[in-house]
Amino acid sequence: MSDTTELREQVRARYAQAATAVKDGARNADLLTEDSCCTPPCHCDSTHSPAHPTSQRSFGAGLYEPADTTDLPAEAIEASLGCGNPTAVADLREGERVLDLGSGGGIDVLLSAKRVGPSGFAYGVDMTEEMLELAEANKAQAKATNVQFLKGTIEHVPLPDESVDVVISNCVINLSADKPAVLAEMFRVLIPGGRIGISDVVAEDHLTPSQRAERGSYVGCLAGALSKREYLDGLAAAGFTGASVEFTHQTANGMHAATIRATKPTP
Repeated sequence: MSDTTELREQVRARYAQAATAVKDGARNADLLTEDSCCTPPCHCDSTHSPAHPTSQRSFGAGLYEPADTTDLPAEAIEASLGCGNPTAVADLREGERVLDLGSGGGIDVLLSAKRVGPSGFAYGVDMTEEMLELAEANKAQAKATNVQFLKGTIEHVPLPDESVDVVISNCVINLSADKPAVLAEMFRVLIPGGRIGISDVVAEDHLTPSQRAERGSYVGCLAGALSKREYLDGLAAAGFTGASVEFTHQTANGMHAATIRATKPTP
């Protein structure tokens, strides 16, 4: 088994376990203590320890405004393991087509579907069968008619070229073992003038890959995180313009949740 395949299997197993736990009645706070981005061996400060309420606001459902999630199925909210709210970052508009990379239990897809309205559409791509089953159940409960969940990887998105207006993702790109492929796929599926609104964990530029790994595991969103400069360079290499990476809150020493924005230029 290659390193890439092994890492992907570790990630798949972690999120399959999370989906099963939610279906069995686990709460979001319980999921965040199981190798999430701020549990040992993460070198967090005392205000970000797993026992501290702040950790629940750094990851998961606590990052959404209660008014936004009132009408969502409880299981979609409990399954949230992200580090931000990409639907707000992307400033979604009526009628747009949205793609969520690594859609999990579907919280961001369902929120996107509400924001773009009946004239828009929201796709979710995930590789984990258990998460897809949970997402489909949440879609049915929410009675969402402008939503489709697709099985696939974020390195090989099962959508045609120039098929969406916006790509979002919530703390998933750091989990990929082939990030240039992910950035290239985002560029491919976007229409000219389309944009990305991403939430992800990003390292400060001075941290080496080994130092990032010291702060937490790969499946815990830390070891595989890009630095700010690496993100900006990667987006430029993929063809994006106007890229920005803005830190929002610390997740570990020298590492932050961040919002990433960029645009696919028009010809």
